[in-house]
Amino acid sequence: MSLIVTGTICIDTIETPDGVRREGILGGSCAYFAAAAAIYGPVRLVAVVGDDFPEEHRVTLARFPNIDAAGLEVRHGAKTFRWGGKYLDNMDHRETLYTELGVLEEQPPIVPMGFRDSRFIFLANSHPSVQADMLRQFPRPALAVADTMDFWIHGARDDLERLLKQVDGLVLNYDEAELFTGKRNPVTAGRVMLDHGPRFVVIKKGEHGAILVHRDGLSALPAYPTDVVVDPTGAGDTFAGGMMAYLARAHAAGTLPDPGSYEAIRRSLAHGTIIASFTIEAFSLDRLARLNHAEVQKRFNQFAAMMHLDD
Repeated sequence: MSLIVTGTICIDTIETPDGVRREGILGGSCAYFAAAAAIYGPVRLVAVVGDDFPEEHRVTLARFPNIDAAGLEVRHGAKTFRWGGKYLDNMDHRETLYTELGVLEEQPPIVPMGFRDSRFIFLANSHPSVQADMLRQFPRPALAVADTMDFWIHGARDDLERLLKQVDGLVLNYDEAELFTGKRNPVTAGRVMLDHGPRFVVIKKGEHGAILVHRDGLSALPAYPTDVVVDPTGAGDTFAGGMMAYLARAHAAGTLPDPGSYEAIRRSLAHGTIIASFTIEAFSLDRLARLNHAEVQKRFNQFAAMMHLDD
């Protein structure tokens, strides 16, 4: 189904409110997105790490047979991107303990020639000019979607605005939508962002679900109600992975002629919501690595019954 993700691979340290600390675990937007998408079918990964990238993390990625990691570049003499974060009591907010950009301060990876026929492109969080350069390497995208964050809204707004004219969709959280537009109401913020070019905007609200603002409609989905929250890191990336993988799979099957339509994106959000609900049940990719289709379908059916949705 030629789905590809470009972004970061990271070595994380996570602290939770109950005092648990996990050091040196696999993270990064590419890792989370790819692990989620792999539940649905093949996904290609493009990222760069240093030669300090642990072998155990390569083994973890290899546990997902649908991930094609031929685009993972190991750069000798460089250090892998590292990040540490501490979650506050409600697990909705966190503080950054440290950020070591490492290899991210160097040139971005090159998309392998064998990957350039990819039709479904997800530009995971990175500098918007890097995202734009990546996008130019795919000549015939069926759907191109980008993620962003407050750091780029503050420091690279002009580049971000240029990128929005080139993508079909944008994924970001509630605070970032407000920061970009100056509008507290997420629907109003979404509509302002549509004026910058994309066909749709998905605004994530954590435990409160997500809002879709599309040129052809408006929709809101709650989060899946779960009582197991171990580590929320990567939930947004896996949400996007489930969303994009559903669209790519359905398009390849011929059941979704226009993957960017309002109805297609609305339905895809339910799949993203379900995959994200599993991610938060363990650290890193641990829960996704042992996830099976029966579990996903069971939870989707429960959610569909709540929302009166069909698969």
